[in-house]
Amino acid sequence: MRLPQLQLHCSFSALAKKLLLIGFALQMTCVFPMQAGARTPQSTGPLTGSPSIIRFEAVPVGQSQTVLATVTNTTSSSVTITGVSSSSSVFTTSSLSLPAVLAEGQSVNLSITFTPTAEGWTGQNNITFTCAAPNPAFNLEIMGTGVHSVALSANPSTLSFPDVLIGKTATLPVVITNASASSVAVSSILSRTTEFAISGPTLPVTLGQGQSVTVNVTFTPQSAGTWGGLVAVFPGIVIPLTGTASTVGQLVLAPAPLNFGDVTIGKTATQSLTLSATGGSVTVSSAGSGSSQFVLDGASFPFTIAAGASQSFNVVFTPSASGPQSGSLSFLSNASDSNAVESLSGTGTQPSYSVGLNWNSSEDVVGYNIYRSASPTGSYAKLNSTVNPTTAFTDSTVASGQTYYYAATSVNSAGVESSRSTPAEAVVP
Repeated sequence: MRLPQLQLHCSFSALAKKLLLIGFALQMTCVFPMQAGARTPQSTGPLTGSPSIIRFEAVPVGQSQTVLATVTNTTSSSVTITGVSSSSSVFTTSSLSLPAVLAEGQSVNLSITFTPTAEGWTGQNNITFTCAAPNPAFNLEIMGTGVHSVALSANPSTLSFPDVLIGKTATLPVVITNASASSVAVSSILSRTTEFAISGPTLPVTLGQGQSVTVNVTFTPQSAGTWGGLVAVFPGIVIPLTGTASTVGQLVLAPAPLNFGDVTIGKTATQSLTLSATGGSVTVSSAGSGSSQFVLDGASFPFTIAAGASQSFNVVFTPSASGPQSGSLSFLSNASDSNAVESLSGTGTQPSYSVGLNWNSSEDVVGYNIYRSASPTGSYAKLNSTVNPTTAFTDSTVASGQTYYYAATSVNSAGVESSRSTPAEAVVP
């Protein structure tokens, strides 16, 4: 609901103008008339604007401030915008590809910038949207005030709400500070659009030099798209707002399930897991593993996946026991399936060991036999079934954690075998 409008005559005497400017300079509070002269009503055509009125409360001369406006077709038929124009050069707009055809309920966004060239109030101006017949033109009411300096400051100076689900809310704080040398009475804080609501201090409140108050701005979108708005703090500043609303998305995990196959105990295997958002953007807030043998690698929370996009991460399997192993990864998000679960499996296998043996060659022999024992003085069993003609042998029948002793003999052409060599010890991990 708009405040009552203070009506002033459209012209002032030179003395009145001078006194008005002196009053502003003394108070340093940037209090300006809400409206001067008769207000031209907006057309009652098929378009509506949000905010319905754009008022730049106080912008220093030579500087600029930009507000995002949304124009929506509220009829049951399409509307074609053929032109966009401003009634004053101090108000400029972002470019719009024309002609722009808006279907039923469709919107278009336009950035409107105020760059005052002189102190004082601009009076009522319009951004005019010319429409193809039979639709009339639509006037978006716009006004602003140029000032020498501003008593209040906002931190941050603009607020942006990215990817808020329709029907959900997001709240951001903004700190209003008195940057002048004298006290400033904050009389009201207003939001110009229904998508943005404000809460904060009990008003009016007087801020001494350097004192601050915090205002909370809440964005509650009712339909998808990007919305603009503004918070007007009286006296003297505007905080431009933007918010992007998205539909409820779904989080898709692939491949599902994820199988690592055989992995040696103590070793690691890595596979890629892809998270995709369908039907709307998805913000993933956390992930948890049901088993310490399966770990998600490389994810930093929270992160947002845009609608139709995907992100990939590594899942690492490090088996600590032999046999089939299973686990799961649970992803918490704002998706319709808020707890998406990825099933994981793999098989831990015992490591295989072997012992390699080498020895010096002997003269006048046709080969060698290799013997193994569990102790240096125990009985030895021959490992090779036929005479080994080389000076190397690999024993692949050893077990983990065991100690073995090996000895070799040489065999001549007559089949005579020598005594065993000095045993060599091998410790299997």
